[in-house]
Amino acid sequence: MKQNIVEILEQRLGKVYAHQRLDVESQHHAQVFGGGLNFFHIENWYSVHSIIRNTLKITGLYWRGVKNTERIQVRHNPLRLAGLPTSFEGFTILHISDMHVDMNQGATHRLIELLHDIDYDICVLTGDYRGRTFGSFEETLRGMARVRGQLSDPVYGVLGNHDSICMLPALEDMGICILLNESVTIRRAAAHIHLAGIDDAHYFRVDDIDRASANVPHDEFSVLLSHTPEIYRLAARAQFNLLLSGHTHGGQICLPGSIPITLDSDLPRSMGSGPWVYGNLSGYTSVGVGSSIVPVRFNCPPEITLHHLYTA
Repeated sequence: MKQNIVEILEQRLGKVYAHQRLDVESQHHAQVFGGGLNFFHIENWYSVHSIIRNTLKITGLYWRGVKNTERIQVRHNPLRLAGLPTSFEGFTILHISDMHVDMNQGATHRLIELLHDIDYDICVLTGDYRGRTFGSFEETLRGMARVRGQLSDPVYGVLGNHDSICMLPALEDMGICILLNESVTIRRAAAHIHLAGIDDAHYFRVDDIDRASANVPHDEFSVLLSHTPEIYRLAARAQFNLLLSGHTHGGQICLPGSIPITLDSDLPRSMGSGPWVYGNLSGYTSVGVGSSIVPVRFNCPPEITLHHLYTA
């Protein structure tokens, strides 16, 4: 690891947290069993990836699945939300998740094409920029730079379970404000809302929702970014109004009718993709742009989402 990255992380996160975060990542390096919200982590078991890929090739489905990854849908999600200031009527959030740019070149190229014609107020990225879960990330950063070049300011994001904390300096140098258990205030006219983000809760377990919400008054409108929706109970207890997440890929390989075989997540299947409600918390789980393990999709097209906020 380059020394200047460690120094930058110390300045950005503080010495104690920077080294704690680096230690957590090194302890979880390439771990297939143990840790995280799920005990088994298939994304780290690379021999299984080859078996899945070769099986799909034998059946003749592989290249059809690869082509499906480029058919990105632009979805619109109108939300009527209590507590939203009237100045934010019609406020639009572009939500992009799970790009895995280093293993989804076709999907990344199509995403860049789509971004030319989309209008929004802010963009949020809910993690998993990298395809692999460890090792080099230079190709990921090159792909992210191409995507970032097509995004309008401001852009906010969180890290996912595939992302290294060492990617943070380069992502922020691109103009992506990464929220690591932090919050910012979004202003419009004389009103404002709060946007918070937590660090990865699925694998590294470094989320701290109390710290993320420390500067968010409970009676003011707030949005939480999390790579995984699995923290929905904590988000509801912290009185967030809206939770935006990804991670599940909607199942990625689904049965007809978009029925997921697995979501690799500890949550109700009704929260595995699209809009949902839990108590006073509204949520949306993106099926993502990219694909993981193998670059294929079946009965589960990739997406980017425009969340249109309206007062209830």
